[in-house]
Amino acid sequence: MTFRFSSAALTAALFASAAFPVAAEQVFNRISSFPVSLNLPSYKDKKTITSAEIVTASEDGNTLIYSDSPLGGIGFVDIKDAKAPKALGALMMDGEPTSVAVSGAKVLAGVNTSESYVKPAGKLVTVDIATRKIEASCELGGQPDSVAVSPDKSFIAIAIENERNEEVNDGALPQMPAGFLVTIGLKNGAPDCSTLKKIDVTGLAEISPEDPEPEFVSINANGEIALTLQENNHIVIVDGKSGKVTSHFSAGTVDLKGIDTKTDGQLKFTDSQDARKREPDAVKWLDNDRIVIANEGDWQGGSRGFTIFDKTGKLLYEADSSFEHAVAALGHYPEKRSKAKGIEPEGLEAATFGNDKYFFVLAERASVVGVYKDTGAEPQLTQILPSGISPEGAVAIPSRNLLVTANEADLVEDGGARSHVMIYERSEGQAAYPQLTSATVDGAPIGWGALSGLTADAEKDGILYAISDSVYGNQPSIYTIDATKKPAVITSVLRVKRDGLAAQKLDMEGITLDGKGGFWVASEGNTEKLVPHALYNVNAKGEIKAEIALPKELLEGETRFGFEGVTMIGKGDDATLWMAVQREWGKAEKGMVKLVSYNPKSKEWGAVHYPLDKADDGWVGLSEITAHGDNVYIVERDNQIGDKAKIKKLYSVAIADLKPGKIGGELPLVKKTEVHDFLPDLKAQTNGYVVDKLEGFTFDKSGKAFAVTDNDGVDDSSGETLFFPVDLKGTH
Repeated sequence: MTFRFSSAALTAALFASAAFPVAAEQVFNRISSFPVSLNLPSYKDKKTITSAEIVTASEDGNTLIYSDSPLGGIGFVDIKDAKAPKALGALMMDGEPTSVAVSGAKVLAGVNTSESYVKPAGKLVTVDIATRKIEASCELGGQPDSVAVSPDKSFIAIAIENERNEEVNDGALPQMPAGFLVTIGLKNGAPDCSTLKKIDVTGLAEISPEDPEPEFVSINANGEIALTLQENNHIVIVDGKSGKVTSHFSAGTVDLKGIDTKTDGQLKFTDSQDARKREPDAVKWLDNDRIVIANEGDWQGGSRGFTIFDKTGKLLYEADSSFEHAVAALGHYPEKRSKAKGIEPEGLEAATFGNDKYFFVLAERASVVGVYKDTGAEPQLTQILPSGISPEGAVAIPSRNLLVTANEADLVEDGGARSHVMIYERSEGQAAYPQLTSATVDGAPIGWGALSGLTADAEKDGILYAISDSVYGNQPSIYTIDATKKPAVITSVLRVKRDGLAAQKLDMEGITLDGKGGFWVASEGNTEKLVPHALYNVNAKGEIKAEIALPKELLEGETRFGFEGVTMIGKGDDATLWMAVQREWGKAEKGMVKLVSYNPKSKEWGAVHYPLDKADDGWVGLSEITAHGDNVYIVERDNQIGDKAKIKKLYSVAIADLKPGKIGGELPLVKKTEVHDFLPDLKAQTNGYVVDKLEGFTFDKSGKAFAVTDNDGVDDSSGETLFFPVDLKGTH
């Protein structure tokens, strides 16, 4: 029997109380994050690109070892205290490490030493874990990719990919020489090179049978090897002892429904793709008869999910678009990958924790891990864990109740997040993530991301409104959030329109109620891209009823860092809008920014100056303003992440002191009072690295404060959104 689970049902099940319980149960939560740049050799520049790709663990579970291709080495991490991992350094190798696996006291690394695509070469390097020294190596005769050790520690299997050059003939196969499979016997944990066996897997696949490109290997307790041929869309089962192919079959195709196939600045899960090739990357045995594959795609396919087969090729379960829908409900859908392969499931791990069998699906482009209970029939999605950017590999350590991911992207050149190893622990408690999800409408989740501003409903406690920024510029949206639920839920979405059509060229960064059932929205402009700085009055149906351009006196010295928040003070004819400009405009504003006022009735503009904190690195600016009681509250932040993040604060300014001066003249300077430091909040929420974009803050009707981070639409970002109540300890 083949099991299929509708996307709507799966999304609903995931976010029901069973998946994110009020009562305590066994759940996985991240307990620490380790930037692998800490393992850079002392002679390397701190901005050297480094990466954690495939990760494994010593048999005692106290040491992690990961492959680092760009650095040309393997890294070691001490996790005796898993909540405080320590750098043990990197061991450089003469080549490009592609994979690692532990055998007894040794770690075995596949190392690519290819001269070119047409002259592939590689070796298997044996390293003593305790001394972190190279002891031996075996020449492999080709470019290694995945490495796996048999459960009985009698042999190792290596996928020799001999990858194609994607710039030759548009990457089409065949491109010789062909790849193959290698097995090597193990003695006392060390490979015996004399036992190396080259296993031919040509002539099997329907697609380019003469040029197989082995991608990933997994070995079951019977010593059977499952091997994926990703570009060939094929799976091969090999007896590890004899080297004989016992079965092989096409990975097949999937008819996908309810997916987003257009990279157009919109989240619309209404498209379909028929006969989409699975093109699996990772494979794992679930037991001695069943395998699960991650259908990332590489050449002509990628079905965005995962599939379970038995070892004869019988289809047992197909995820279809269900996993992608569950990911999208968390705001982790990578819209810029819609035209390609969506969330791109790539890595897998499988393990038994206590009495529960799990497998873990790593979505490379969504930067999450799906946690599935293996029931033997239809798998149950129990959690989705936030990971670093581009999780590539994972290792489970059931003896310590740990799961570890290796996240390969290192964005140091762009001032972004470093590559990280992240550690999760299974224990009794509640899932810390997600903190915000969305409801399902017409069989698909409400797509969301890049939340850049918050305001609250005037009548209902815990009901908030958030907006998306320019990442979804062709689908500007106002989201209703029910913050009384845990996790909080986006219950509906209002699309912002002009004359009935989706409004274009909006970069919505601030939102407040207009007192008439609608909203005022502040849009950050960019003159170079012909995007105006402006205020918009949006009615309850989402239609723009008024567009207020900024006066020329205000635009002098403008930059693209414009309005980042808007709030209203007063009512009726006395109502005045106040906007926070993010950064200095013009040379005269060194260390200061404007808080700008606008009276919709009189159409009068004014401003005051606000003093900025000083940054050690990068810049400091404002990202939100909201009125409450006798003050306006302003979020001030730097643009730094991780350990470099220093300024993520909430300040107050007395409303009585907001006496605007004439724009173009000398402006009064207001006094600010620190109310709250968000850094401890950002560090403690999910034990990840501190994100830079704390962009939304507001008070609900009852006076409860909430904050939200902007996940940049999962573009060069992990997609992690933190939405949390803020304890101001009676200071407001």
